[in-house]
Amino acid sequence: MLRGCAEIRSGFLHSLSVDDWIIGVPGSVLRNSVTEDAVKIQHYKQQLLEIEKQISARMGRDTRDAREQVDDSPGDAGDASVADIAASDRFTEAELDATVLEQVQDALRRIDEGTFGKCVIDGGPIEAKRLDAVPWTPYCLKHQSLFEAAGQPRGFTA
Repeated sequence: MLRGCAEIRSGFLHSLSVDDWIIGVPGSVLRNSVTEDAVKIQHYKQQLLEIEKQISARMGRDTRDAREQVDDSPGDAGDASVADIAASDRFTEAELDATVLEQVQDALRRIDEGTFGKCVIDGGPIEAKRLDAVPWTPYCLKHQSLFEAAGQPRGFTA
């Protein structure tokens, strides 16, 4: 870090301290930008934690309900078929939830690592509207579109 360094430019003394000035830009502007980014990331983190909590609860409930339906053996073959389909649907929903839950947890890890909001392919920024809609997405719109065009959807990143 450049702390305590000074430079004279155009007759003005510019401190290169990250806390005060950086290349002639007042540190308050830099700090405001960093603070705004931190607030946005904290917002996404809270949103992701809430989604994680909801999905985990739903997965437990759906799995339990599906098992109960299987355990409650119906009287005839028709009832058994309907119960099997309902149980299968619940297990499928739980599996889809598990996929999204994994992506949410990956996004939380990216927040901790400081890479949240950056495309995992090229490190470019992920569009704010995209993060607002799908905060767990690891890809910018360009790369998600390329995956989908190639027939390789990468989960539920929309």
